[in-house]
Amino acid sequence: MLDKKEFGKIRREIANFDIKRESIIQESREVINLSKRIIYALHRNDIKSASLYVKKIEKKKKSLSAGMQLGTNINQTALQEYAEALCYYHFVKNKKIPTRASLKIGNESYLMGLCDLTGELVRKAVNDVIKKNFKQAMKIKDLVDEIYGEFLKFNLRNSELRRKSDQIKWNLKKLEDVVFELKIKGRI
Repeated sequence: MLDKKEFGKIRREIANFDIKRESIIQESREVINLSKRIIYALHRNDIKSASLYVKKIEKKKKSLSAGMQLGTNINQTALQEYAEALCYYHFVKNKKIPTRASLKIGNESYLMGLCDLTGELVRKAVNDVIKKNFKQAMKIKDLVDEIYGEFLKFNLRNSELRRKSDQIKWNLKKLEDVVFELKIKGRI
């Protein structure tokens, strides 16, 4: 009554999907780990290590299939972490934020990565103030202000991106407080 060949085909398809899924999950974990290493190296001013990690992450990122439905968002999370790390890397190295197109990722991954980037920028600004690099802290505040201004132009629905975009406002507030303290003390 049943077509056993059809069930055999279905089993093979499910097994192949599981193999691909596990591979993408592993690649996603590696991209997330490398993203953290890039950021950590940059906070320690270790551009050489960060550059090596960037080369590795570029290879790993290519294997992530943004379109594959995994039943988990780990590949999307990996792309967000990738965006955050590469944006921070290029900011530290070149004083520029790369475009979404240059990173070859989707809109949501790019925007979510930018939201998280602002937290790393706050950390960098605080470290710059500790090192008495007040002008750099001001530039960072201006950049976060610019990012916030661009996000205000979106009509974001109630989603994770909307919630993450609220981080920008709070990170900007932290930076404004830092700059205010510096101005009161006559440092800038």
